[in-house]
Amino acid sequence: MINCLFVGCGGFLGSVLRYACSFIKLGPEGFPLVTLGINIVGSFAILFFAGVFTRVVPLDDHLLLFLRVGLCGGFTTFSTFSAETLGMFERGDVVLAIGYAVASCVLCVVAALLGEAAASALSA
Repeated sequence: MINCLFVGCGGFLGSVLRYACSFIKLGPEGFPLVTLGINIVGSFAILFFAGVFTRVVPLDDHLLLFLRVGLCGGFTTFSTFSAETLGMFERGDVVLAIGYAVASCVLCVVAALLGEAAASALSA
């Protein structure tokens, strides 16, 4: 039950941060640049936290749950990404939708790789 509490608290904070970011207006109309940025930052952070707090500064498992599952999980927005991509398809912006989906997948995986590399560099 205590694990659920840590995940819930992290999720609350991550969700509030994501909501606050929704007020940022960036990029061209119709392209969800903020969601893309949130997902890239979250992808970096989840692997960075995992690496740093297991190799450099060992943390209690509860705090790792708070950061990775709660905070990063609440902050990132796969469901929003899916809805925005579908909306682009429905509006007939097929090329934009495909570009967004590809950019999201590629950039988020690269960000995760960079997060892991950054954590490894700190532990060297």
